Amino acid sequence: MKKPLLATLLGEKQSVAPVWLMRQAGRYLPEYRALRAEKGGFLALAMDPPSAAEITIQPIRRFGFDGAILFSDILTVPMALGQDLWFETGEGPRLAPTADDHAAIEALVPPSEDVLAPVYETVRQVAAMLPPETTFLGFAGSPWTVATYMIAGQGSKDQHKARRLAYGDPVAMQLLIDRIIAVTIDYLAKQHEAGVAAVQLFDSWAGSLSPAQFERWVIAPNAAIVAGLRSRCPNLIIIGFPKGAGGKLAAYARETGVDAMGIDETVDPVWANRELPADMPVQGNLDPLALIAGGAALDAAIDHILDAFADRPHVFNLGHGILPDTPIAHVEQLLARVRGSVAR
Repeated sequence: MKKPLLATLLGEKQSVAPVWLMRQAGRYLPEYRALRAEKGGFLALAMDPPSAAEITIQPIRRFGFDGAILFSDILTVPMALGQDLWFETGEGPRLAPTADDHAAIEALVPPSEDVLAPVYETVRQVAAMLPPETTFLGFAGSPWTVATYMIAGQGSKDQHKARRLAYGDPVAMQLLIDRIIAVTIDYLAKQHEAGVAAVQLFDSWAGSLSPAQFERWVIAPNAAIVAGLRSRCPNLIIIGFPKGAGGKLAAYARETGVDAMGIDETVDPVWANRELPADMPVQGNLDPLALIAGGAALDAAIDHILDAFADRPHVFNLGHGILPDTPIAHVEQLLARVRGSVAR
């Protein structure tokens, strides 16, 4: 059976744009909240294959999205490099020891046991459960974004510790980036071997860098991952998502070698359609707050995006992750609008 999302990512324009939403498996769904209350915290769910598989399937079961995105986290890669990961209630992830100088980075050694084995088992279980028309997507954090967490030990508003290390000790930063690249290639290749057809590289903090730093710490590492995956998994589709890249999107698209570009909500889709390579599939870019607003504002935002990308392969998605207080009815409104069951 044809998979509309996969066909689009391969460059085939569809009469109706396929849809999936970043963070579609998560806190806005009552069935997710019920399972989390029963099973425990986020990490316990993400590293328990039956639970993670069920959460991955929940939005497919409810909405019939064209893509299923693996339920996991970008900070599994630091775990694979020997950092401890835990989540503080109401405050987010924590990592220790911090990789904040050359000696600490040198000390990062992957454990002898593959700590990511539960993720691959989740992929196998989901792949066996998905409808045949649904495309299965895996993901990883891009090296710069992962490094910002590893250096600070948590999220930060402006990534100043990572940026300071990149300027003050670029040799140490390059060592850390290279280690993340190696683990990420292996991680995504194993996701593909277990059953995903496409992967997305999330560079959530790409927008914090100057143009020259963007070239070194975003474009070059992502290009290295793409090249490594091409040699190991030639049929794997790769989506790049450098959030906040703005005017640097075109350079990222040209120089990394990704198959498709995800764009965030701050980017004008008309500009993106003009500036990105003409034959490149584009994914995005509805503002998650427009989805919360619903009504006429949501319809207008959807129509603007669909019209902007009418002449190229386009995957309808958000410009970032769906927010926890998103009404279910507004997701249903989005799907009806995109799929044409209501008049535009």
